[in-house]
Amino acid sequence: MSSSSDVISKDGTRITFDRIGIGLPIVLVSGLLCDRTKAHDLAEQLSKQFTVISYDRRGRGDSTDTSPYSVERELEDLAALIADVGGAALVYGHSSGAGLALHAAASGLSITRLVLHEPPYSLDDEESKQSARELAEQVRAALAAERRGDAIELFFAATGMSAEMASEMSSDPALRKMAPTMSYDFEVMGESRGGTIPKELVRAIRVPTLVLAGGASPEFFRDIASQVAELLPNGTLSVLEDQDHAAPAEVVAPVVARFCAV
Repeated sequence: MSSSSDVISKDGTRITFDRIGIGLPIVLVSGLLCDRTKAHDLAEQLSKQFTVISYDRRGRGDSTDTSPYSVERELEDLAALIADVGGAALVYGHSSGAGLALHAAASGLSITRLVLHEPPYSLDDEESKQSARELAEQVRAALAAERRGDAIELFFAATGMSAEMASEMSSDPALRKMAPTMSYDFEVMGESRGGTIPKELVRAIRVPTLVLAGGASPEFFRDIASQVAELLPNGTLSVLEDQDHAAPAEVVAPVVARFCAV
């Protein structure tokens, strides 16, 4: 059975999280437009071996928010969670949550093992970098004009989602509520440099790190995952065959558990 609690981050922001299971603590870091409910299935699976912490990043779900935003504030949120579970933890990040987890590990937070699941960095060519910058600018402009639905639709259309599905997603009340935090993820992923891999940060990570990619995901995800794994001083790449960016918990959990239980 899970229980909900709060921690107070350094700047006074309240971060709400669920705790489930018994064992070594593992913190799940979600991606763009996701709150802690999206991690429920993975948390349930991992709770058989671990104490799992799934949390609402600032500005999402039941967590509060404090302006101005910076990636450093999100690292302080994660530091507060790690302190609450004993001062050290395993960390799993999915999508842009993997980008945030990468920043956290590079900053020296007490992370014992790290899993990066398809961090969506851009390829290092001018076309890819320009596309990443333009998407971030368009989404930010829509948010500044209070056009939350347009911001959501722009993003999902850029991922290759059908126009009909992107339009449907843009009308979801929960996503609209979280929409202002989209700009946070763009900042985490470094849109100012075109969203490419932050090589110096990756090289600074010393803890054992597993990089996951889906065999059925777009090829760029596997290319990026391979590059990140090669840059890491202690990195391992694992491809989840026949899976895409939304690989189910029953596939992901055993791989994460094997790596983190060592």
